[in-house]
Amino acid sequence: MQNKPVDKPVDQELVEAAAHVARTRCRGDNHTMAAAARARDGRIITAVNAYHFTGGPCAELVLIGTAAAQGAYDLEAIVAVGDRDRGVVPPCGRCRQVLLDYFPGIEVIVAPDGRTRTVRITDLLPESYVWADHQLDAG
Repeated sequence: MQNKPVDKPVDQELVEAAAHVARTRCRGDNHTMAAAARARDGRIITAVNAYHFTGGPCAELVLIGTAAAQGAYDLEAIVAVGDRDRGVVPPCGRCRQVLLDYFPGIEVIVAPDGRTRTVRITDLLPESYVWADHQLDAG
């Protein structure tokens, strides 16, 4: 019998922050997604994607850089919300891998079947390669 992960409470303030940015800052085709993350010190950091046909960064990746620029290096939770009232959107595969590599304990807010819930990044990317593994022998 397989154990199903236990749902954790959803950080509604984080979802609302991302939704607000999606409504007020996402304009046209260049900025279509917003992300919000909670830093360990309680701050909420927000960002939008920078779409470009060459593969511009997703909102989650822009948020990681924005957080670092603000001195927030330990993120606890993250959510992405689409423009035009699309609601919570799960991270793409690339973002899942980057989030796992940077913040292996981060929680991600998702909304499968319209039911918003919080899961660990490891639940979204099980049995995955961890980038830091190549650094084990360094030192």
